[in-house]
Amino acid sequence: MKDEISTENLTRDEISRRLAEALNTASRLAHPTSHFPPGLLPDPPRQAAVLIPLLNQSHHWHVLFTRRTSTLPEHSDQVAFPGGRSDPEDINPEMTALREAQEEIGLQPSDVTILGQLYERRTISNYCVRPMVGVIPWPYTFKLARHEVSRVFTIPLDWLGNLDNHEIRMRELPQPYSPLPVIFFKPYSGELLWGVSAQITLDLLFALRLLNQ
Repeated sequence: MKDEISTENLTRDEISRRLAEALNTASRLAHPTSHFPPGLLPDPPRQAAVLIPLLNQSHHWHVLFTRRTSTLPEHSDQVAFPGGRSDPEDINPEMTALREAQEEIGLQPSDVTILGQLYERRTISNYCVRPMVGVIPWPYTFKLARHEVSRVFTIPLDWLGNLDNHEIRMRELPQPYSPLPVIFFKPYSGELLWGVSAQITLDLLFALRLLNQ
């Protein structure tokens, strides 16, 4: 595995190509969407999608994250990607991700170039989340839905891909279930990336071949 990476020469076309190859490989391997123990989430998951906004700053790729407000009923005060539950009117996960990004942070769908997607991940709140990867212009004027999002910020892909900046911790589950391994990144810009958003971030790094599985 690599300790240091650089995204300086990673083009949009190459990102799109690597995402497609990774998704195709995951489909062939029937990649699991959940690592939760049987019985913990007995109900069928609700469908959702998130947008992973990539932006180029000083010739390096960054990922845009949000911090959810402390008053939300689920995943409150956590670092996340813009996104949410699919509406019946959404014809595909891309529409869900773009609609939610517009509602949450004022990101116009016409300003997003979708490059690809990652395989689904199931959350402990019982959503089946499809991550969509897109490029956005930078700098950008966001308009936050203050009842949902308290802040937006970026983290360089180079930093996210450094093995020294993330670790696995064990999260306690209700009895009789055993503790579950959870990804935690080191704090960055005063923010703590962990849980399913951290796992999706690792999925992105693996797909772009910035980490080796």
